Amino acid sequence: MLNIVVLNGGRGAASLIPALLERPGLNVTSIVNAYDDGKSTGAIRRFFNMLGPSDIRKVQSLMLPEGAHRAVAEALFDHRYPLDAAHDEVIADFTTFAEGAPTLAGIAIDDPTIGASLRWFCAVFVETLALIETVRGERFDFADCSLMNCLYAGAYLVSGRDMELTTRSIDRLFRLKGTVLPNSVENKWLAAVRQNGEVLCSEAEIVELRSNVLIDSIYLLDGELRRGTFERLAPAQQRRYLETHHAPAIASAGVRLALAQADIVIYSAGTQHSSLYPTYMSRGVAETIAGNRNALKVFVTNIGADYETPSYSAADYLHGAYRYLCLAEDRHHAPEDLFDAVLVNNGRRKADTTYVEHDDAEYRLDVPRLVADFEHPDLPGRHHGAEVVSAILRLYGERGPGR
Repeated sequence: MLNIVVLNGGRGAASLIPALLERPGLNVTSIVNAYDDGKSTGAIRRFFNMLGPSDIRKVQSLMLPEGAHRAVAEALFDHRYPLDAAHDEVIADFTTFAEGAPTLAGIAIDDPTIGASLRWFCAVFVETLALIETVRGERFDFADCSLMNCLYAGAYLVSGRDMELTTRSIDRLFRLKGTVLPNSVENKWLAAVRQNGEVLCSEAEIVELRSNVLIDSIYLLDGELRRGTFERLAPAQQRRYLETHHAPAIASAGVRLALAQADIVIYSAGTQHSSLYPTYMSRGVAETIAGNRNALKVFVTNIGADYETPSYSAADYLHGAYRYLCLAEDRHHAPEDLFDAVLVNNGRRKADTTYVEHDDAEYRLDVPRLVADFEHPDLPGRHHGAEVVSAILRLYGERGPGR
């Protein structure tokens, strides 16, 4: 059994994770940060003072097992309340389900073990939310809210406000085919500065604001940055504030153990500044990867440009990862301790797709590169997960265990 650890975001591994899970003999662990603070996930974070479960939920949904109860599990993971969801009706539905009703949000829960745990989560969620709403003097808005996000909040309270225990409890409950771990259990908030000095005060702003101005730096803070009050500072003071309040998260014990025991570490493609860099800069991640001398460490570059990295070349993705891995402990790691190979796509199937360009002359890090067509034939702009997995396993076989 090979231990595979994937550093990824929510949607960034949508082709890779299922392809890994289809291969026999692989024990797959995904490490994801939970700093999403947009829309309903942001509301869950603010009301319950917790990390955001959305990216964890997305990856765990990729790991649902086949079987009689899969359709019910998928319905739970996919359900979102409508924009006109009535607060009291949602609370009443949670309450009646907690008291023994067979359905939640119209979904019949036919597995008694799953039903019992979800009833517990619902009861704790409703009771705690009522207290929070009283203290805050406002009601929670269920518009477009993920049902599972509410259940994660209940599980988080049941798990003693520990996000790693929460994800493991969901893992066991739904008998997932792999494991998802948050990079850290510390409740951090993400901010960034563009190269023109513009401050992005939240993860949501990083994700949603389209611009050709590249992001210069990201920061993790112990508290949410509120734009209205933060803008009282001059631009230079804003940058200084972020620098002096930057507090990288400490990788959890579970994450460090998974990386230390990995046979293969995969840096997945995905959005960099919101999904991947915050994980790379967690204290203990780079150190543990570098210390695992036996693991094969493979970096997968993006196929298409996105709004966070509109002009990045394949080399830029590698250089950015290396920068934030070294920033974690403000320590220089030899590139060969963090990367054994880089997978670069040269497929070009769609004329109107902005592909990430590759130029050997742009690389400052001497890491072996495997350049091939990794694009899915039927889904232009996306990786062909099976081809990526095959290439990685070939590299592992050619290299053999150990160095």
